[in-house]
Formats: sequence, structure tokens, C-alpha cells
Amino acid sequence: MTAPARTGRVSGAVVEVLALAGRRLTHLRNVPGRLLAVTLNPLITMLAIGYVFKDAVIVPGSGSYPEFLFPAALMQVGLAGIAPTAIAVATDLNGGLTDRFRSLPITRPAVLIGHSLGDFVVGLIALAVTVASGLLVGGRVHTGVLPLLGGLALLVVFLYAMIWVGILLGLSLRNPEAIDGIGAVATLGLSFLSNAFMSTDRLPGWLRPVAEWNPVSSVTTAVRRLWGTPVDETGFPAQHPGVVVAITLVVTLAVAGGLSFRKYRTIA
Repeated sequence: MTAPARTGRVSGAVVEVLALAGRRLTHLRNVPGRLLAVTLNPLITMLAIGYVFKDAVIVPGSGSYPEFLFPAALMQVGLAGIAPTAIAVATDLNGGLTDRFRSLPITRPAVLIGHSLGDFVVGLIALAVTVASGLLVGGRVHTGVLPLLGGLALLVVFLYAMIWVGILLGLSLRNPEAIDGIGAVATLGLSFLSNAFMSTDRLPGWLRPVAEWNPVSSVTTAVRRLWGTPVDETGFPAQHPGVVVAITLVVTLAVAGGLSFRKYRTIA
């Protein structure tokens, strides 16, 4: 294949991806509840849990609970996006739209990549709203602009990884009701079995290792350290959150993405 032919093929694939991502964003105008679903969960976490338990939970360094909760609420944007993404994929499958895409002369990976980018933009909007709301209710960054951007970049990568988990879930289950239930369990379970709402040192001894090695704990801890929020946890994941996060996110993207493309190629 000549260089111009390769270039044309790549540019054509980029156009296809952007067109499919644009379709997802256009669809958002008809179904705005998808954006609300991703945004409301972390907002409720900050407003309800942050204020109801702000005097009941002891946080490291005797800091404020809303500040301690701020990175955890931003992390929840990624978890909250799993179910809406999975339901959208399952709806396309059940409605025959995926079959029409497969019959068109477009690059097959473009369908899933376009889907992921469209939902990624939705997640970024939700993340921006949550950041602004969190700063209004007590969230703080004490370490300057670069650590702020570093923490946000980590949250953005986590968000994109969770979108691919949602795509794989939608391709595998295809049942919106089952997906909705599993998505709720994942959002709540991974959050409560972590250091999102309280330090793992205050959890029962048998539960502490689970919470410490929960990837959500490592993401939250890494952001807290970057932003100067006190952390007093022990153990390898808490002391080296960057290493755990890097390995976890790379593995999650590789496995969820690879299995999603394989599932899409073989789907009936």
C-alpha cells in the first residue's frame, strides 16, 4: 500500500470516528437524562453526604470533610458513566442500529471509538460541573495550578477507562434493566469499599485490604496527594498510589478495549 493510500485510509477513519461521536452528542439533545445521570450522582455525594456527615466523620489532619470528599466526588463521575454508556450500547444493539453500522463500508473499530469519544465529551461536561460545584461547597486545591491539572488529568483518564468498561458491559449483557442494576452496584460498591468517604484505617480489619487495593482508593489517594489534602493511610497502595493507578488504568483500558473490539467483531 502506498503512502498516499495509507494516509487516505487513516483520514477516512478519523472522519468516521468524528461523525459517529457527533451522532452521540446530537442524540444527547433528545435524551438529556444521560448527562443528568452522570452529573447528579457526584453532586449528591458532595451535597448530601458532605453536609450530613461533615461533623460525624473524622478526616486525616483534622481537615474539613467537604475538602476530603472533593476528589472522591470527582472520581464518581467516571463510575456514574458506566451504566449510561452500557445502556446506550445495548439499546443500539437491540434496536438494530449496530447491524446497520456493520453493513456500511466503515471501519469497524470506528463505531466503538466514536461511541467512546461521544460519551467522553459528556463525561467531561459532567466533570466540569462537578469541579465548579465542589469548589463552591468547600473543595480546595492547596498545591497550585500544575498539581491541579495533574489531578484532573488523572481523573480524565479514569473517566475514559470507565467508558470502555461500560461499552464492554453493554456488548456483553444487552439488557438495560440488568445493566442499570449492575451499574448501580458498581458505583456504590466500589465507592463504599474504598477510601472515598472515610480513611481505610477506620474500616474493619477484614475489609481494609479490599478497600486498600480497590483501584478507586488509589485514584482518590493520588488526587488527594496532588492537591494537598491530608492522607494518613498505610500500605503499599496508599504509599504508592501512582504506581497502582498507572498499572490499573493501563490494564483496564487494554482489557476492556480489546474485549470490546473482539465482542463487536463476533456479535450476532
